[in-house]
Amino acid sequence: MIPLVLAGLGVAALVLAAGLLRSFGTRYRVGRLLAAVPRVPIADAIELARRGEPRYVRVDGRIDAADEFEDADHRPLVFRRTRLQARSGREWTTFEDGREVVRFEIREGLDAIVVDGDALGDGLVVVPRESIGTAADLGDRAPAGLSPDTPVRALIEQVSSVEHAAVLGVPVLDDDGAPRLTAGLGRPLILTTLEQSDAMRILTHGGAGRARLAALSFVAGLGLLAASVVAWLADAAGALAASPSPPAGGGDPRSAGEGPGLVGDPLYAVLVVVLIAITATVATTVWVRLTRPRS
Repeated sequence: MIPLVLAGLGVAALVLAAGLLRSFGTRYRVGRLLAAVPRVPIADAIELARRGEPRYVRVDGRIDAADEFEDADHRPLVFRRTRLQARSGREWTTFEDGREVVRFEIREGLDAIVVDGDALGDGLVVVPRESIGTAADLGDRAPAGLSPDTPVRALIEQVSSVEHAAVLGVPVLDDDGAPRLTAGLGRPLILTTLEQSDAMRILTHGGAGRARLAALSFVAGLGLLAASVVAWLADAAGALAASPSPPAGGGDPRSAGEGPGLVGDPLYAVLVVVLIAITATVATTVWVRLTRPRS
């Protein structure tokens, strides 16, 4: 009974953790990929593109471009996305989404690979600039039928050519035969100019408490499942190790009558200990692999 209760609680905790993580939407998937996809040299990504081997990889390097454009602070940009959103209840709905992008690449030493800026969407992780006002402030840019006092905001996300970035995508050859990174294999193109810890804070903006609760639920779920396995193995070992009924003849009642012997099945007891160790090791390894950052 106890193993079943522990297993049920463990499954419930894991379901809770999964639900909390899914509540972050696409941001959860982007964060998971940032934490899990291993980094490769740009030279290796170029070779994958030339071989036509589809593989989702991460490269790090300096952003470079020949045709930058400037922002209001005269910084050279290669990408800018401006979204206008109206508030409806607790949600923000986008009614205008503008992009400015030039051809740019990620460079590492003498190696460089083009980034498909047109494929950037929810995978762009930078510090956004936010301005909040009302629909009346937009004048003719406000959608028809939107009340003038409706809260609206402008979100600006941009990438400068003076920054370093991590880019996750699939290396392919474009129509000109040049290697580039783009979305593929069912995964988005991701670009961030932030350290991983800062990127995760941006992705969990407004939900740090949910993220911590999800992590605690995940650890508790694994612990409860491991405890249920241990409890079940302990019950099984106890049942097999129980002393048998005394034999009709003389001798040690714990043996077959020939004299002093071993109680129960010592080989099974050793197996139980080994399985407990394996269960603890697997649970620990899974947690470490899911939470450690990849270089």
